[in-house]
Amino acid sequence: MLILKLLLIPGFLLLISLAGKRWGPSVAGWLSGLPVVVGPILFFLAIEQGPQFAAQSAVAALSAMFAMIAFCITYAQVAQRANWPLALMVSLAVWGMLALVLSVIPASLPFSVIAAAVALLASPYLFPEVQPILNGPAPKSDKLIWRMIAGAALTLVVTMLASTVGERWSGLLAVFPVLGSVMAVFSQQTRGPAFTAALLRATATGMYSFSAFCLVSALTLPSMGLSGFAVGVAVSVAMLGVTRKLLARPAPAKTPPTRA
Repeated sequence: MLILKLLLIPGFLLLISLAGKRWGPSVAGWLSGLPVVVGPILFFLAIEQGPQFAAQSAVAALSAMFAMIAFCITYAQVAQRANWPLALMVSLAVWGMLALVLSVIPASLPFSVIAAAVALLASPYLFPEVQPILNGPAPKSDKLIWRMIAGAALTLVVTMLASTVGERWSGLLAVFPVLGSVMAVFSQQTRGPAFTAALLRATATGMYSFSAFCLVSALTLPSMGLSGFAVGVAVSVAMLGVTRKLLARPAPAKTPPTRA
């Protein structure tokens, strides 16, 4: 089990990173919307703590979409004006504040669905309008290794803390932006803020797939057990195909302010 935790998520992160190298920020961000982090974490929680525990964690993870997308928007906006340390600090502070608020709100699947839907529908209008330069320097292999280490560390920490922090915080921590943080910082360092904003905007679009997985898992795990994950993955992949069409659309134009 420990070997799976150490290898599964880093392997997914490596595949996403290689996709970004080949096809650019939109494809890398879009693919990162797959439940490559929360899926394995919930799976391990279901094995170690039971399907009901994992289902409640999935409800919390669904509501955490609000905090995750807020992280992406904040980082993209701040990165246009500041270097990565400040962008990362501010965006993580926003995530932490929202996660804390979500943790004290009584767990409810309808609330989680509403929170995720509001974030997903509003996000296209909140990202900066940028034109990324695609022919930047190629990523270095050591950066990929750090991404993989970060993913493995998050999996270990969340599953180890699950029995202590409970299903609510287990679900929230499963959506901690470890992948978003590493990808955003790395992209800003090597490709610039415009590239980073495009990556994070595509990540928010891909979160429809993530949300679908969490919703289906929350509904199916109590009755179907571990088989519910298979249904969640199938729905998640199908949703990814739908969001591919959304990704091809241009960013919504912002209405200029009217003069009095």
